[in-house]
Amino acid sequence: MTLTVHSSLDAVGLTAAVATKLASHDISANVVAAYYHDHIFVQTEKADEALLALKEFSAAEKQI
Repeated sequence: MTLTVHSSLDAVGLTAAVATKLASHDISANVVAAYYHDHIFVQTEKADEALLALKEFSAAEKQI
């Protein structure tokens, strides 16, 4: 998966937030951080569940 948020190597905590969210759903991941975007590698059979978990970030933002 590729995160479509604009990220930067100057930003702190994005990788930790993604890893924590996926871990809360028992999904392990490998993250490759690039200068403007990040790639998240998860098990193929958990890809749909991972997408739903990460969408919780935008759902939480809409509640604020």
